[in-house]
Amino acid sequence: MTQGQAGHGRPVVLRNGTVLTIDGVRRVLPGHDVLVVDGRITEIGVGLEVPAGTDEIDAAGGIVMPGMIDTHRHMWQTVMRGYGADWTLTQYFVWYYLEWGRVFRPEDVHAGNLLGGVEALEAGVTTTVDWSHGLQTTAHAEAAADALESLPGRFVLAYGNIQDAPATWTGTPDFRDFVSRRSGGRLGFQLAFDVTGDPAFPEKPAFEVARDLGLAVTTHAGVWGATGDDGITLMHDHGFMAPETVYVHSASLSADSYHRIAATGGSVSVSTESEQSAGQGYPPTWALRAHGIPVSLSMDTTVWWSGDLFSAMRSTLGADRSREHLEAHAKGDTVTHSSLRAEQVVEWATLGGARALGMDSELGSIEVGKKADLILIKNDHSPVSFPLLNPYGHVAFQAQRGDVHTVLVDGRIVKRDGRLVDVDLTALRRTAEESVEHLRSTLGDEAWEKGMNPEIPETEVLDNPYTYTDYRSDATHR
Repeated sequence: MTQGQAGHGRPVVLRNGTVLTIDGVRRVLPGHDVLVVDGRITEIGVGLEVPAGTDEIDAAGGIVMPGMIDTHRHMWQTVMRGYGADWTLTQYFVWYYLEWGRVFRPEDVHAGNLLGGVEALEAGVTTTVDWSHGLQTTAHAEAAADALESLPGRFVLAYGNIQDAPATWTGTPDFRDFVSRRSGGRLGFQLAFDVTGDPAFPEKPAFEVARDLGLAVTTHAGVWGATGDDGITLMHDHGFMAPETVYVHSASLSADSYHRIAATGGSVSVSTESEQSAGQGYPPTWALRAHGIPVSLSMDTTVWWSGDLFSAMRSTLGADRSREHLEAHAKGDTVTHSSLRAEQVVEWATLGGARALGMDSELGSIEVGKKADLILIKNDHSPVSFPLLNPYGHVAFQAQRGDVHTVLVDGRIVKRDGRLVDVDLTALRRTAEESVEHLRSTLGDEAWEKGMNPEIPETEVLDNPYTYTDYRSDATHR
């Protein structure tokens, strides 16, 4: 798996698809072609004339849209896929932060990033922020960057280290040397650390390093029991809230904190599946919309949940609408028109991510001159692929990762006809299994099973004043 930046190869044209431009007016263009030359979108129209030798892809019956952008994914944890399916956030913190996060070697981080990067591309996610808070040493960071640079996707390495204080690891010469050597090209950089709310503001030196290096900060904010309003206040009062700051979750903040984020131009990365299940707080899109805060979507970690943004869009719509109905019902009212629409979450999954990363001049929409990070949703073998009536609704509620027919990054085809191009899944499986074997043998069977199967809390069935003795008797003898 190599990135192949030496050239963009043949021009590509996607023919006769329904094009979701995600531009300023969210144009939907049925029966249109999109021509890509030298890695950029050069023309959008009907029956386009194309250069000789252009690679033609039949998009008829399908949807052409920008590649999706995930603004927060702990890719180093991918080899532990599904291990923590029944965890709470507390159990996640104990397992990774206190007990076993330290046993991940550089090669385990490398394996996780390879698997996570390929998984993202296969699902139509062309840009992923690797929220890499397992970088205990610069050797781990080198492994993470090597993996990302070997893949044909677009990635941002959000450098973090949960095993040390942000002020400590950002202040080392090794860290600065790593950033100076690895910056540039398709691999972007952020700093990833959290603000605990300690009045002494121990994270201040890390913010100063970020400012000195010209790097954006991404931080888990509004996480119930971990980070809250005090951290936002400290960031704001010390002048470290900026338009490029990405606040992850932000699910348990006050109106004051939301106002501060809105006033300073920051954005929030919402991981709805995570917030619903782990307990950071109720997925906050209803509050973010009320405060005018820009939104992007993310999947958090596959140690729990799925790794595709179709699930993110679907669950986000469900959570937002559920909240709207719940609050209306509490007042005796009925919601007759949904406030959050399918087209908005599709935009959050594409252009919203590009804006959060400061890449919206190049990515996130289908417009002439932009980089050709594109996907085609089409599955001629599925009855769910037709009829195609509401393209935005189809993407948000009907489509799945298996319906991603074609993926282009920088004009290069990385998935075609539903199959990844030039990816050795056998070798990737072997690498992942070797990492799992190391982790399992290090923990030991007992700790491994205990970690994967946490105790079930006792529950009490409420007393039922109704008894149906005859019914039960009848049911027993049927």
